[in-house]
This record gives sequence, structure tokens and C-alpha cells, in this order.
Amino acid sequence: MTAPERPKGPMRTERDSLGPIDVPADAYWGAHTARALENFTVSGIPVGRHRGLVAALGAVKMATTRANARIGLLTAAHHDVVFQAAGELRSGRFDDQLVVDVVQGGAGTSTNMNVNEVLANRALELLGQPRGAYDVLHPIDHVNRSQSTNDVYPTAVRIAFVLATDELSSAVTALADAFARKATQYRTVAKMGRTQLQDAVPMTVGQELGAFAITLREEVARLRDVRSLMCEVNLGATAIGTGITADPGYAQRVVPDLAAVTGLPLVRAHDLVAATSDTGAFVQGSSVLKRLAVKLSKIANDLRLLSSGPQAGLGELLLPPRQAGSSIMPGKVNPVIPEMVNQVAFWVVGTDMTVTMAAEGGQLQLNAFEPIICHGLLQGAAWLTNAMDSLRLLCVDDLAVDLQGVAVKVARNAGLATALTPTLGYNRSAEIAEGALAGKGTVQELAVATGLLTADAAHVLLHPETLANLATVASHDGQPVAADPWVQGA
Repeated sequence: MTAPERPKGPMRTERDSLGPIDVPADAYWGAHTARALENFTVSGIPVGRHRGLVAALGAVKMATTRANARIGLLTAAHHDVVFQAAGELRSGRFDDQLVVDVVQGGAGTSTNMNVNEVLANRALELLGQPRGAYDVLHPIDHVNRSQSTNDVYPTAVRIAFVLATDELSSAVTALADAFARKATQYRTVAKMGRTQLQDAVPMTVGQELGAFAITLREEVARLRDVRSLMCEVNLGATAIGTGITADPGYAQRVVPDLAAVTGLPLVRAHDLVAATSDTGAFVQGSSVLKRLAVKLSKIANDLRLLSSGPQAGLGELLLPPRQAGSSIMPGKVNPVIPEMVNQVAFWVVGTDMTVTMAAEGGQLQLNAFEPIICHGLLQGAAWLTNAMDSLRLLCVDDLAVDLQGVAVKVARNAGLATALTPTLGYNRSAEIAEGALAGKGTVQELAVATGLLTADAAHVLLHPETLANLATVASHDGQPVAADPWVQGA
């Protein structure tokens, strides 16, 4: 392990229960954060990198400050400066001061104390006092009044995840809409469906792409469900759920105050002891991310397969070329955007196991492993959001179909004979399929050659809309229009 680099420049000395420690003179953070910087050097990712978490922590501190002031536990002067500082933290002003590593022991205490120290020193600054003058305004006695890391941190994680899932839901919807537009564009373009990577029966490109839109839209409802779970918080529980050190009036006020600050439908958990030790909502949130990741990876796999080639593969889809694909093979272009989506999905699926084990590993009245749960949830949601935006903008929006190649494959594919079985029977249709496989003609030509179907009848039976069972409904003016399930609201 590499020892953390010692700060350079002017220092100030602060004291905590372990004794004195030097802190950079211009830092808003203090002694606890300084020790955390020495203890936790695993990921190199500071808490400030999670903008949503920092914003949520700022909102929590705004609400706790307001609730404490309402019941007379903070003076008006202290309330005003801490509330302002918390609002500034929420807006992003102090992201660079949230410096502790996201992978930390202590169930998030270092994160909470990093916040408390930053807010205390900013509040002191607003009062015209020097940083570290904690006899005037203290990180714990004032900023952390009526609180514990054990209710502040998980509450902030829940709020941050709600905000992240809102962005994720927007990305899911936008990607689904992009697939739906392509499905409508290629609604009647016939192609062969495949099962077990073998030719199956006909369908249309529209149906294939439209299925992607539908399966993605299903995830918006799952995200909405987990959002509701996350809106039940344990703020007011303090250390283990008994509310020790918190005035009873504070516990009644703080969650409504937090709901007002955030605009979210937050409610206080019915049993705070259970809520403080229970991480089931986080497990559920991770499983929803995993479910979405698995679907995205499957879609990315299909895009790669359907665009494989371009000459020796399936080559049905034409993905927009984004960069040269080889340092040795001239002209090679790889499906780099779907490949990126696959890798994000792999990470999310693996992280779900981390979240699961962290939740299972909690003992007694508190789960000490919430920092890794938090990082996994927020990183996964952010990566999935970014991956879907990239897939939409850099791949799906400009996706095209090799119309001529698809048409040739369908015309000569023996799978078309399945559509003839209701009219010609299985045995005669099988003979036609065998003839098509032997290269004796197209399915349509061989069907007409039996003398049992006219050219017009064969054309109707093998028309793309008939083959794919495309439904139609009447519009407001009585004209038939497509009833495409992938269109929103269809």
C-alpha cells in the first residue's frame, strides 16, 4: 500500500479524541477527515465524486438544521449559517472538500464527519471566525445535533439513489423510444427469426427492434417500485433506532422537513430499529439494476450478432461506424458501442453480488458495509445511464438495415414453408422446404409449382404482413393503421 501523500503548505492543528493532528490551513475539513485520509486509500475515488450523494447529504443537513432550530436546539444565528452552508454543499460548491475514500470502514462515519467538518468550517467563515474555532460552532454539537451517521448516511444514500433512478428512467425511456422509431421505420421489412441460432420462422425487422423497446419500457415500472421503497427513511433513529440523544420533537419534524427540502415523498419508517439494520431496499435496488443490465447486455449481444460480418456474418443490421477496429486489419470496423454496453452490464451484475454479500454481512443493529453498497448502487446507476445514452446517440439513432441482403435471405429461406402448412399440410410444406434448401427455387416458386396455389394466393400467404402476423386497427377516420405494441401507448 502506498502511504498517502502528506499535504504541503501552511497547516493548522486540530484535536479529536485521539489527540492532535495537522490539517491543511485552507481545508474546510478537519481532524476526523485527516485521519480517514490516512486510513482509507483503497479506491482513490473520493466521496465528492458521487454528486448525487453529496447533494443528498446537503439536503439532509438542511433538514436536520431546520428541525433542531424549530425546537430550540440551535440558535437562530447557528441555524442560518449551517443551513446556508448545507445548501452550498448541496449545490456542489464543496465537492472538492469531500475527500474521504468511498471504500471506508465505520459504516459511513468518515463521510458524515467529512460533511460535518466542512459545514462547520464554512459556517464559522460566515460568522467571521477562523476555521477550526469549534468552541464557537462545533461539527458534532451543532452540525450533527440529534443525529448519528447511522441515520444520516443511509437516508442520504436512499435519496441519492432515488435521484439516480429518476435519471436512469429517463435514459431507459429515451432508448426505448429510439428503438421504437426504428421499429416503425422497418415495420414491414421481412426477415427470418432465429431460435438456438438456427433459422426459425419469418418476422419483421420492426418486430425484432420493437421487442427491444417493449422489454426496456418494462424496467421503468421496476425502477418506480424501488423508488417507493427508497423513500422510507430512518432519519431520527440516531445510533440504532432508539432515538437516543434526539429530542422527541425533532424525530417528528425532521422527515417532513426533509421531504419539503427535497420535494420527494419521504416518510419515516414505522420501526426505526428494524429500518436501521435492514438493507433489504438496497438489495432490491441492486437487483433492479442487475435486471436492467442483463436486458441491455442481451440487446447488445443481438446488435453485435445481427451486424456481424459484414460479408461473412449475418450482416442484417448496419451499425454506424464509430472508429477503426484494428491496428493490423485495414477497413475493419467493430461494434464498439454495444461492446461497451456489455462491459457495463458485466460490472453491474458483478456488483450486485457485492451488494448482496455486504447486506448479508451486516450484524446485529447496524450494517457496517453500507459504503460499498452506496458506491455500487450509485456507480451502477450512473454507468447504466451513460451507457444507454451512448447506445442511443451513437448506435441506435443511426442504425440501418441491409434491405437487399435481408430480402434475398428471406426469399430463399426454407423457414417460409411454415406459413404454408395450414393450406398445404405439413408433408407437402416439408417437401417445399427441402426443395428450397436444395436450391431448386424459392419457397414461393416451389409452392406455385405444386399446382395447389396460384401465384396470387402464394403471394398473399407469403406477404410480410401475413408472415409476421402484423395486426391492424381502425383509426379515428376508419382507415386501417398499424397496431404496433412498441409504440408508446399502443
